[in-house]
Order: sequence, then structure tokens, then C-alpha cells
Amino acid sequence: MKRASLILLLLLVAGLSSCGRGGYEGYQTRSYTIRGVRYHPLPVEQALHYKERGIASWYDESSFLGLKRGNTSLGEKVMPWDVSGAHKTLPLPSRVKVTNLQNGKALKLRLNDRGPFIPGRIIDLTPRAARKLGFQEQGLTEVEVEVLSVGDGSYQRKAKRGFSFWPF
Repeated sequence: MKRASLILLLLLVAGLSSCGRGGYEGYQTRSYTIRGVRYHPLPVEQALHYKERGIASWYDESSFLGLKRGNTSLGEKVMPWDVSGAHKTLPLPSRVKVTNLQNGKALKLRLNDRGPFIPGRIIDLTPRAARKLGFQEQGLTEVEVEVLSVGDGSYQRKAKRGFSFWPF
């Protein structure tokens, strides 16, 4: 009898684990409020065509040796070696290409946080990302941000770019 109950319990757990996650589609697009301002993330289809120029800054939510000082909006620990970023309205997570328009350096990174909440800035980057793009010492630079994909794993949706005969 105990064996049958155990088997039934295991089957029930296995069955429940295959159920949906209450509307979770591999990315966050729900609205949120910061300092009295309501933000509405872009729908996935619109985000896949997102390309914008503006000011980037960098922020440091990590601490010495990567000990937890903060979590991202996705609940992930922030580590000092991360190459990631924050955006106010793109779905999380998203993969983007960030190009420093001052020196031409470009970097692909994962957005996993919300921000920046300072007027005039379009993206916040981790210190390592800012260093790779060559603006950590200045603190701010003009960039172009282009979405490559939205979501993770099997939910990932890639941006479609125009067709070209040229291999570059």
C-alpha cells in the first residue's frame, strides 16, 4: 500500500511539473511603477524591431568577491564579472547589441534588470560591460542599442533582420 501511494505521489508531482506556469512565456512584459512613474514594457513583437540611440551609463550592484548585495529584476544575483544591463521598457530577458558611438566598440549582452531611472539615459550597463565598451572612466557615452532576441531557452524569439546578398 505504501508503495502504491508513493508511486501515485510521484506521478502526481510529475504531472504537475508539466503544467503551464500561469501565463509565463519566458519573458517579463508586465507594467511596473518606480518613484511614482508607471512603465509599460514593449510587447515582444515590437521589441524585436527595437533600435535606439541615446546615453548609456554604468551601475554597480555587486560587492567584493561577488557576495550578494542586490538582485536583478529577474531575481538573479549580481556578480562583478557579469556582462549585462538594465532597460526600462524592453522585455526581460533580452539579448541586445550595444555599440559605443564614440569609439565603435560593440558588445552583445543580456538585459536582466530595470533602469536607468535618470532622465535622458536609455541603458545601464555593468562595470565590466562599460569597460569592454571603453567608457567606464567617463561614466557616460552615446550608444546604439539593437535587440537581437527576447526570452531564454525554448521561449527565445529572435529578431529578423533584412535580407542581404553581402556576407557582412
